[in-house]
Amino acid sequence: MTSWSRRTFITGLLALGPSLIAPATARSAPDRADCGEALRFGVTPVILDNQVGFLNRWSSWLSARLGCPVELVQRTRYQDILDLLLREQLHLAWICGYPYVQQQEQLEILAVPRWHGQPLYRSEIIVAGASPVQRLEDLRGGLFAWTDPLSNSGWLYPHFLLHDRGVDPDRFFRRSIFTWGHARSVQAVADGLVDGAAVDSYVRETLLLYKPALAQTTRVIERSPWFGFPPIVAGPALAAAHRSAIRSTLLGQSSDAAGQALLADLNLDGFSIEHPQLYVEIAAMAERLQLRPQP
Repeated sequence: MTSWSRRTFITGLLALGPSLIAPATARSAPDRADCGEALRFGVTPVILDNQVGFLNRWSSWLSARLGCPVELVQRTRYQDILDLLLREQLHLAWICGYPYVQQQEQLEILAVPRWHGQPLYRSEIIVAGASPVQRLEDLRGGLFAWTDPLSNSGWLYPHFLLHDRGVDPDRFFRRSIFTWGHARSVQAVADGLVDGAAVDSYVRETLLLYKPALAQTTRVIERSPWFGFPPIVAGPALAAAHRSAIRSTLLGQSSDAAGQALLADLNLDGFSIEHPQLYVEIAAMAERLQLRPQP
């Protein structure tokens, strides 16, 4: 493990875990009379085949535990969710670490998902199982799939990796496309539509649980260091009392039977409180590439 990945991994280990936080209780949740409008929770496409059914079940669970209606709002592009959050048309959202560090002054981490016991994940460069490609350099002049321009694993890290190796990312591939979804990038490689793709390791592994045949048609040729898992954040429109109640509810989800079932559907262990320092490496990559927050 490199010193870079070791620092990120240790940061995750030192952060407070859900076992140190008391689960949400009725006393910590806001009263219905104090809710006013429904709390709008933004998400990008989830992995499940029946994602509408899942989102309905999760919103119902959150609403019941908070004593306040929660509406899950789904958009395909990360920028759309970020714009709604900053314009106060969403109260909270599950976003990537890259837009979080870009807008860190306006956003607050409520909770971070835990996967395989840690609030961490990786970027993976994948190719078809039968492809002769063995390393990223072998993809020069090929067709490549990015996920989203605000994705750390699907855009920022692979750009940084190529730049760090003295390669212009915009000239390295003969052609590149955006798929607007990690699952779509995996499928594009499996179907032979592109020669390679950069994807989220959590999404790829979870997708394989639902579509195991993909395990035989794609393989990983490079993995990044560990990065902070995409967080659930509060936007400017979310009141302090609701922030506390939502955080407590998410931290207690793994202790609730129905909540555990929802987490199992997402292939997650639960949620924990993490320090913004968990995302320092993502911020450092953006800084080195001289990327700045979007207006």
